[in-house]
Amino acid sequence: MTVAIILFSLGLILVGAEVFTNGVEWLGRKLEISEGAVGSVFAAVGTALPETMIPVIAIVFGSKAGHDIGIGAILGAPFMLGTLALFITGLAVLLFRRRRMSGTRMDVDFTVITRDLKFFLLVYSLAIGAAFLPQAFRHYVAIFLVLAYIVYVYKTIKEEEPADVSQLIDPLLFARRANRPRLAIILFQVLVSLALIIGGANLFVGGIKEMASIIGIAPFVLSLIIAPVATELPEKFNSVIWVGKGKDTLALGNITGAMVFQSSVIPSLGILLTDWALTKGALLSAILTLISAGLVYSQVKTRKYVSPYILLTGGLMYVVFLFLVLKGLIR
Repeated sequence: MTVAIILFSLGLILVGAEVFTNGVEWLGRKLEISEGAVGSVFAAVGTALPETMIPVIAIVFGSKAGHDIGIGAILGAPFMLGTLALFITGLAVLLFRRRRMSGTRMDVDFTVITRDLKFFLLVYSLAIGAAFLPQAFRHYVAIFLVLAYIVYVYKTIKEEEPADVSQLIDPLLFARRANRPRLAIILFQVLVSLALIIGGANLFVGGIKEMASIIGIAPFVLSLIIAPVATELPEKFNSVIWVGKGKDTLALGNITGAMVFQSSVIPSLGILLTDWALTKGALLSAILTLISAGLVYSQVKTRKYVSPYILLTGGLMYVVFLFLVLKGLIR
């Protein structure tokens, strides 16, 4: 039964992600918002809702163990995005190279990706560095992280050109015959898809927790590794869908935009509501995430190019951490 629930929840997330990508593209078209802003803000924040709820609930309603789970979930989200999600995106480019017009070359808006990664490297480093500051100064860091994200959203929407209305997109799933679907039906489709994603993620986490209780996994490891695998699936599925369609800015911006959100707004809650004491395992996961994102940023900044192979290095960082966990070196 537990295995059946996990498989069903995966299918639910996949269906929700397909409906969401279609709806959010039409939302961007309707509001005349650029493709980069749609991927980095709307899609990123929308699909980040499942993993956002775990630390909030764990911290606000939990005990000391709940705080540990909350901190693990907060750090686990950027870790998964900066390693495994980038790896899957790079792998998808290679797998879909024959159906993509650009093959293995990724056609991305370098302004969008550069801005996202630069913001991420800055705010995530500050969030991790707050653990080494006196308690009185941490609150200022938390406030700065929230303000930084507000600035990021403003710059993302303000600086980009409106969406190209001549670009073909698939018909709205909830109104296939409508050439210009109403905003209300578009919003309804987005809300339904988010409900499917959140519901599927909750089922998945419940199933994984049930299995983990049988195997015997520590709460921190569970929240840092297992829970984000489920809650980050929307970003991964959305990006794979967009990669297959050759919409690389949406695919990569969906992940990098979520990385900015998950490294600024959510850590600020952890800093304000917990002791924000990071273990060696937590620090190592953060370092590996920064290395992975830094490699991609370096290539984009110096070569104005994103190679699927540089994205694959994120998988290496994830394997290193997982190996140390399985060996018992991280508990």
